[in-house]
Amino acid sequence: METDEAQPRAHLAALVLARGGSKGIPLKNIKLLAGVPLIGWVLRAAIDAGVFHSVWVSTDHDEIEKVAKQFGAQVHRRSPEVSQDSSTSLETIREFLNHHHEVDIVGNIQATSPCLHPSDLIKVANLIQKEGFDSVFSVVRRHQFRWSEVKKGENKMTEPQNLNPAKRYRRQDWPGELYENGSFYFAKRHLIEKGYLQVRLISERDCSKSLSAMQLGCIAEVNATNKLQVLENWQKDIGLSWKEVAYLGNEESDVECLKKAGMSGVPADACALAQKAAGYICKSSGGCGAVREFAEHIFLLLEKVNSARKQMEEVNSAGEDTGGK
Repeated sequence: METDEAQPRAHLAALVLARGGSKGIPLKNIKLLAGVPLIGWVLRAAIDAGVFHSVWVSTDHDEIEKVAKQFGAQVHRRSPEVSQDSSTSLETIREFLNHHHEVDIVGNIQATSPCLHPSDLIKVANLIQKEGFDSVFSVVRRHQFRWSEVKKGENKMTEPQNLNPAKRYRRQDWPGELYENGSFYFAKRHLIEKGYLQVRLISERDCSKSLSAMQLGCIAEVNATNKLQVLENWQKDIGLSWKEVAYLGNEESDVECLKKAGMSGVPADACALAQKAAGYICKSSGGCGAVREFAEHIFLLLEKVNSARKQMEEVNSAGEDTGGK
């Protein structure tokens, strides 16, 4: 007779954020699309996927709560503090987790993704629960060449951002770039609580319009006169030690940040001082895959650390078993 029981899986919750105070289209989350409230499409996908222990809507509005319950979701009434125009998704998700300690993994599904299919969510659940990923988010691959914006009256030329004009890629020879499409963001609780969902940008220049056009959806500090001070403020706000900070920069003003960060990198075309201060020099230049290369470098280092830790735990466990006999 077998007595081993399957280990309980971590609690995976789907969470749709649906604030009632949308300024562009009031109550857009429950506007009808093909006869169905917008939020209903993603709630159907989440429930039909059959992989979630619970499906939630975080809202501050009575009508949205009513629609959410009609589609089988539970409702978390968010506080006024995270219902402001300036409130971030991360702040709202953290509040939800503070009230629902049973949740181990949260999947933030955007209400404005009516084409989301249950099969997509099943794939994500498998990646996290079976293959060990800590976070998964949706992206779209684009084959678009980017150029810097030149404002009226500026006496300068536009610059290529992700290509060498003298050696333009053919589409079939270039993998393109990955952009967040905002459909969903899944992560384990400890990553969200420490703020690891965020990628933050610092720039000495006013590139607000460019960042908005790229729809990166990340926190950015522009016109920064002291990058190290900005980084220190963020570090304290999130609660990270320096060894938990990864920093990619390419200018002289990045040098002190590169020296402080636990993992630091520069593009291939970074200035000499920045290269000297960095722990890793990318093979790719800025705007030509350096960010992706640095991210892959970080993941590789983390995999090595986790593998070494696992081997050490196995050795210690074997030693304890031997000593106990």
